[in-house]
Amino acid sequence: MGPNPFIGVIYHWIGGFASATNFIPFRGIKRWSWEIYWLIQGFAAWIIAPVVLAALLVPNLFGILHAAPASSIHYAIFWGILWGAGGLTFGLAIRYLGIALGYAIALGLCTAFGTLIPPIYDGSIHVILHETSGQIILAGVLLCLIAVAVNGAAGLSKEREVTPEEKAEAGETDYNFGKGLAVAIFAGIMSSFFAFGLKAGAPIGALAKTELLAHNRLDLWQNLPVLIVVLWGGFLTNFIWSAILILKNGSIKQFTGQPGLNPMRATHASGQTLVDFDPLDPSTYDHLAPKTLVQNYIFASLAGLIWYFQFFFYSMGQTKMGKYDFSSWTLHMASIIIFATLWGLFLKEWRGTSRRTKTLVATGLFLLVSSTIVVGYGNYLKANETPTTITTR
Repeated sequence: MGPNPFIGVIYHWIGGFASATNFIPFRGIKRWSWEIYWLIQGFAAWIIAPVVLAALLVPNLFGILHAAPASSIHYAIFWGILWGAGGLTFGLAIRYLGIALGYAIALGLCTAFGTLIPPIYDGSIHVILHETSGQIILAGVLLCLIAVAVNGAAGLSKEREVTPEEKAEAGETDYNFGKGLAVAIFAGIMSSFFAFGLKAGAPIGALAKTELLAHNRLDLWQNLPVLIVVLWGGFLTNFIWSAILILKNGSIKQFTGQPGLNPMRATHASGQTLVDFDPLDPSTYDHLAPKTLVQNYIFASLAGLIWYFQFFFYSMGQTKMGKYDFSSWTLHMASIIIFATLWGLFLKEWRGTSRRTKTLVATGLFLLVSSTIVVGYGNYLKANETPTTITTR
């Protein structure tokens, strides 16, 4: 199957929705410390889901991984480890900025670095700059960054307008634009290394494609084995940090029902979120009710599964973008920000703000949608243009 940028954009939008939605189940978790549910969702997202789905869809999965060049495995894991640091701090960005603004700023920076550095690194940026389709794609990247700047302006405006009570009602009792901005910048830069991991794992994808075609399967799944390796690195970073916090805070007993605190404020600060014990059962006063404990595991695992689907669809979309598949990162990030902004509106994170602030939010959303259209159009032109030879010195 050949390139089809239109279908690729659809896949990236589905992946973006999954990524923007994965934090929602966290809001249902009651009296668990961050490191507990973060580790559980990470195990589901970065270990279980990638292996299970790849094993179901890619023939001879473990044979492919065994035959892959050692360098591609090692570099994919290395970039995954660095990306994992971005994933860790990304959660803090959401804590301090809320879903809409946290996603917009952190992922906007992630968009720029993850899209532009790979072609600069491999030298293909020169060709991109000399082709109309490449110039259009870069214009789409620029439009995405402008949208992020607009969202940043909306965040500053929001901080001046929203009262502490309104922030608490939206589940944002820890909202802090200055601290959140610093964390989001770091998270955005580190998260961009995921694109490097995918690039390093390209030889693994090539082996998977050969195996898929040999078994008359769709080559749409060729990047699923690559995801397994990159996510190994990400899980390692998150496991180490979560283990450090568990030892430091003595929170290991929360796995079996000891109540803890939730520093991310992932749930609403309303009374109902604290009703996690049975008033008729004294044994649950200092212990989570069995039903609540099971629900916590389900919500954390569900968050991880939803998170994985973002890259499940990303890997599919990337196969459809043709020669300029580097632009997949822009489409993916922009789609996440779009749906995160919509979730923020649905969860009333912008409640109590002025018309000016809401206009900035709407403008940022419009620019983000426009950026995905522009990037998709650039890929469409590339997929349909006559090949040309670029002479370089």
